[in-house]
Formats: sequence, C-alpha cells, structure tokens
Amino acid sequence: MNLLSVLPLALVMIAGPQIISAIFLASSRDARRSSLAFLVGAGLAVIVALTVWYVVFHTVRGAGDGQHKNDGTRRLIDWVVLLVLLALMAMIFSRRKRTQPPKWMSKLQEAKPRFAFGLGVLLFVAMPSDEATMLAVAGSLAGHDKPWWHLLPFLCLTLLLLALPLLALLAFGQRAAAALPKIRNWANDHSWWVSEAVILIFVAIVVSDLLK
Repeated sequence: MNLLSVLPLALVMIAGPQIISAIFLASSRDARRSSLAFLVGAGLAVIVALTVWYVVFHTVRGAGDGQHKNDGTRRLIDWVVLLVLLALMAMIFSRRKRTQPPKWMSKLQEAKPRFAFGLGVLLFVAMPSDEATMLAVAGSLAGHDKPWWHLLPFLCLTLLLLALPLLALLAFGQRAAAALPKIRNWANDHSWWVSEAVILIFVAIVVSDLLK
C-alpha cells in the first residue's frame, strides 16, 4: 500500500452533493468568496477527520509487540478497511437513483461566504460515505506505517477537484458558466458508477495485500 493507491479515492470524496454544491457556488452571485469559503470549510473538515482516523489506526498498529503481532495488526486494519469499502459500495449503489439535487441546493445561488464555509464543513463531516472513505484512506496509510504527511496529497487532490468549477469559471468565463449546468446534471446521473469503479480498484489492492 502506498500514497498513489489512495489518491483515486478523492473522486469518491467529491462525488455527489459535494461537487454539485461546488458547481452551484461557482455560479452564485458571490462566486469567488463563497467558493473559497466552501473550500476552506471542506479542507478543515477533511484534515481533522483524516487526522483523527489516522491517530486511531496508528495507535492500533502500535499496539502490536514483535513482528508477528505487527503483521497481525496490519492484517486486522486491512480487514477493517475492506469491510468499510464494501459497505461504502453498497451505500453508494443504494443511492444511485437519487438523481435530483435536494431543493436546498437552489438556495446556493444566493449563498453568503459564512453559509458556504459551514456547508463545506457539514458535507464532509456529516456524510457517512465521506467518513467511510476517510477511514479507509487513513487506515490504509497508518496500517502500513506511512507517515501522517502522506494524507496531505489526498487532501490537496480532494480540494483541487472541488475547486475545478471555480477555476473553470475564472479561466473561461461565460463559456464555463454555460457548461456548468450540463456538468452538474452529468454528475448527478453518473457519479455513482465512477465512485463504484474507483472503490472496486482499491478493494482489489486491499485484497492483494491480504493475500500476501
């Protein structure tokens, strides 16, 4: 297990309400300030959650005494991560038909930066799918004795993906503004199978580690 293995899970982190909210905010009345506030809130929520899960699994990993126990704790953590990933796949599959954004998202067109910041925190703290993804990432890295800072590229990629609607708007102006609703609709309809494909690849990596 290495850093590159967990990076694709950033796609799972932003699929669904997260990227949809980012698109709405990018086309809102105060797009720059609200989008930046959203990214700050999301970044804060993600790094705190990742760190908490990393400390938990690092503590479990350090509880082993000797090579045999260390191998045992690593395999235990891999099993926990695998079960969480399978539960995450089932969760995403069960929600695949929810293609219409919640009604509250229409209010994001008028969102203030303070509201956007709170939304960024809430979407990544209160969403079970994101908590499961962060658990899997932190558990995989801690279980394989990777340092804490290996979480940072995952955080940065997650925020970069969330920032794409704003970056597109800044770079391409009205052309991007016209395209964002179409991208939003595509994400509503298809993000679930992108997430499933990414998780399935990571499941294969975890199973490969367990079979060694």
